[in-house]
Amino acid sequence: MARWGWRLVAAGSVAVVVAGVLLRFYTHADLWLDEALTVDISRLPVALIPGALRRDGAPPLFYVLLHFWMGWFGQSDLAVRSLSGIFSCATMPVAWVAARRLGGRPAAVAVVLVLASSPFAIYYGTEARMYAMVGFLVACGIVAVQRALERPRPGNVVAIALCTAALLYSHYWALYLGASTGVWALWLAWRGPERLRRSGRWILGAVVVGGLSFVPWLPIFVFQAQHTGTPWATPANFAAMVHVVGSFAGGATNQGRVLGVLFFALAGFGFFGVARSTLHVELDLRGQRRSRLLGWIFMATMLLALVGGAISQSAFQARYAMVVFVPLVLLVGLGITTLADRRIRVGVLTVAVVAGLVASVPNIENTRTEAGQVATVLAHLGRPGDVVAYCPDQLGPAVNRLLPHGRYRQITFPRGYGPQYVNWINYAQAVHGASPAAFAQRLERIAAPDHQIWLVWAGGYKDYGAKCQQIETDLLADPALGAREVVVPEPKYYEPMELVHFVHLPGG
Repeated sequence: MARWGWRLVAAGSVAVVVAGVLLRFYTHADLWLDEALTVDISRLPVALIPGALRRDGAPPLFYVLLHFWMGWFGQSDLAVRSLSGIFSCATMPVAWVAARRLGGRPAAVAVVLVLASSPFAIYYGTEARMYAMVGFLVACGIVAVQRALERPRPGNVVAIALCTAALLYSHYWALYLGASTGVWALWLAWRGPERLRRSGRWILGAVVVGGLSFVPWLPIFVFQAQHTGTPWATPANFAAMVHVVGSFAGGATNQGRVLGVLFFALAGFGFFGVARSTLHVELDLRGQRRSRLLGWIFMATMLLALVGGAISQSAFQARYAMVVFVPLVLLVGLGITTLADRRIRVGVLTVAVVAGLVASVPNIENTRTEAGQVATVLAHLGRPGDVVAYCPDQLGPAVNRLLPHGRYRQITFPRGYGPQYVNWINYAQAVHGASPAAFAQRLERIAAPDHQIWLVWAGGYKDYGAKCQQIETDLLADPALGAREVVVPEPKYYEPMELVHFVHLPGG
């Protein structure tokens, strides 16, 4: 390729990184349930956050950081999401360092471009949740381990312990990551090359120390494991590994499928492959030495998550696998370097980057929740003192965030609480024990005789059956009420909602 061609490639690479950074801060979507809940919990006084999380089921680090972040930058959608955007952007230079240590400058360039254009990384860079921070911490941990392998100086060992602790206080899947890393370090200390055994002992010690920092949180963690959870989700099965890689690539879109195929192939090349000529890649079933740790982290962590999920019956979502996202991208970057012909390498990387960016663009107008449409109707037609009811309560936080404070009387099914929080403690039992008829009667008592009732509901939530629809049916059966559907649930939304308006009829 001529010199002007390489200049064009360099300019294109810079443009991809710039586009990736901008996309991490640009979306029009309203905050959906998980984001709105995160913000509501984070704005509590710091001393009250652990108690709120005891009912929610998450560790506290991101919530505490977001608490202070909102104190500095406010609580607008852009402000609360920007913390994740910063973490997502910061992951790129850290991953550059990790990739350069593994495969030189070509691997570093490939990894940064794949990360910059990744629809998975971009989406979670625009979500007010802990996942972008998890990816950043994993990247930092990998660099710390690399440095400790070269020379286990105190700073490197302390960095591993800090990353381990921070990850455990960020997301519980870090338990699986820490366990797989600890097993690898134990093997290295016991049976590894003589020159690396001392490093293995120090790394193992650092992981153990980081794990011990989690002890103060254990009582809350144990309570959460016994009493909270996401009843709508199911434990992972062995198809989850394929599903995870597909989600990393952008999901079930044409661009995502193209990127998914590339991810599978390139990760395989990165682990097993070595270039023998410009058109030949030789596969070594033992795996390449530089890639073995990454491959172990990905496979062992996912296998532990599958076993742990099956034993505890805990929920699985692809986003939980953020703990292995950066290791997989590093394998993909190494896979690209096994393509010895630079023109082929540039061509494959271009396809991956273009597919990633095209799959990421819809995130600008991403249809996460229908809360905005519901809130708009309430703003135009609602009156002070009107009753706004939510079934299930999981719809409440996203809508409540968009409503004027104190204008409406809001209540949620099944527990009859306010809309800011969801109490996940023994959630399925609470749903099963709640009466739709009693809830409908309560709404009529609260609203009578002068206030309107606005029912925000959605079907299809696990454990609810037809209970939310039954509330609407019971209200419709009252001859004293007139009703009309104002917002229709749209399947395009990840969180669809239906809004039904009830008014007291004259003489009712």
